[in-house]
Amino acid sequence: MNEHLKLKLTVRLYSDDDERGFGPGIATLLHRVAEHRSLRAAAASMAMAYSKAWRIIRTAESVFGCKMLDSVTGGKNGGGAVLTPEAEALLAAYDQYCAEVQEFAAEKFKGYFDFEPKGV
Repeated sequence: MNEHLKLKLTVRLYSDDDERGFGPGIATLLHRVAEHRSLRAAAASMAMAYSKAWRIIRTAESVFGCKMLDSVTGGKNGGGAVLTPEAEALLAAYDQYCAEVQEFAAEKFKGYFDFEPKGV
């Protein structure tokens, strides 16, 4: 097989009306919110505008019908954000599903493309 050939899959979830609801971008954003405990810091760590991060969160909330973040506005202790239990469950399910799809696809990929080319 060509050593430079590799498989790259992404899983994206859409609503019935084809509105993008969840994918690798929001998954990364939510992981970063969990890490930084702040949407602003999460967005900054991805070189993403804060307004875009909020737009992505609101779209997912609309598609799934639940809040993704519990936010606290600034003050003497500062603000922050944490994932809601629904967002945590969704993110865990998405991560597990992607891992299983990747594993399955890697096996299929190997079966279809593991051959010696006859020259070009």
